[in-house]
Amino acid sequence: MTDPQLLRRWRLALGRYAERALPSSGLTGEDQRTDRALDYLYAREMEKRGLRRGKSGGKGGSLDPTSLTPLGWLGELRDLFPQSVYETVQAHAIDNLGMSELLSDPAVLDALEPNRDLLKALIAFKGAANPAAREKIREVTRKVVEEILRQLRPRIEAALAGRPNRFRRSQLKAMKNFAWRETIRDNLKNWDSERSRIVADRLRFHGRSRRRLPWTIILCVDQSGSMLSSTIYAAVMASILTALPSVEVKLVVFDTAIVDLSSEAHDAVEVLMSVQLGGGTNIGAAVEYCEGLAVQPTRTIFVLISDFEEGAPVGRLLSAVRRMASARITMLGLGALSDDAAPVYDRRMAERLAGCGMEIAALTPDRFAEWIGARIA
Repeated sequence: MTDPQLLRRWRLALGRYAERALPSSGLTGEDQRTDRALDYLYAREMEKRGLRRGKSGGKGGSLDPTSLTPLGWLGELRDLFPQSVYETVQAHAIDNLGMSELLSDPAVLDALEPNRDLLKALIAFKGAANPAAREKIREVTRKVVEEILRQLRPRIEAALAGRPNRFRRSQLKAMKNFAWRETIRDNLKNWDSERSRIVADRLRFHGRSRRRLPWTIILCVDQSGSMLSSTIYAAVMASILTALPSVEVKLVVFDTAIVDLSSEAHDAVEVLMSVQLGGGTNIGAAVEYCEGLAVQPTRTIFVLISDFEEGAPVGRLLSAVRRMASARITMLGLGALSDDAAPVYDRRMAERLAGCGMEIAALTPDRFAEWIGARIA
């Protein structure tokens, strides 16, 4: 290859391990900074594969990753890359390559760009964080959750409201609701003496309110690590649903233990700071617990958000779902609740749950809201 730009791109892509064939001396000053910043992160992955991190060709001092600190490295990324690339590299550092030192220093946390990838990493890491870092994690979590709510709330509320049916006649003005006494009183001023009648230009009707029982929506959320994205959106959805009139939200998270977070359902940040990722999975026990929360079964919606990877004997789970179906509880099993709705789940178990009366799906938050809205309308 003789094209200088092509050589430059290959050198930046391959990093210090191509130093012998593509020396960094051919890079500009800014390209050398870029090379060093990328090496700080991606050389760690190469080291895992058995490649040594020694200095390259006797000239590697400028590329030595130890010359950068996490905070200084983040500053370099901001200077060198556009925002979208910066966020991608940051996500690789935290999520894929395990640079947990980025999350252990409050000053570094201040420098991180709040986004959803960062939120996932923070929720996974928070259990190991020191108190100072944990408070910073809470601050960042709140910023990201507020941004998700800002984007989602209008779509969710519109989906829950549904579209008005222009062809459905209102029953409020039916003759059985006609308030004749009030109509006469309001129109006495319109007495027509020649025809001896009142010309009513304003009709009055009684409002007829129909008493309806409230709905209970139970969100039962698997807090295993593979369900982290869905856990975040479940917490956000719970906070939105709690604002609905005549709806009571129950929020339960589980692994082998069961934690009822219903009292915190209105606050997605508090929920996310409470979840504990990892551990085994006992879906049957969690479903049984939620079964006990259904006071009015026919006015209850039960949503199981899980990969359906049951760690306990499956008989308990299937029996609980059958009982809930017999009680006419509306049930939905979500393999994913996220922007991409791309689930990785136990399909055989999902089929068995469907056979017991549970609808199975993977939905984006707004589609989930439409599903809820169609059932509580």
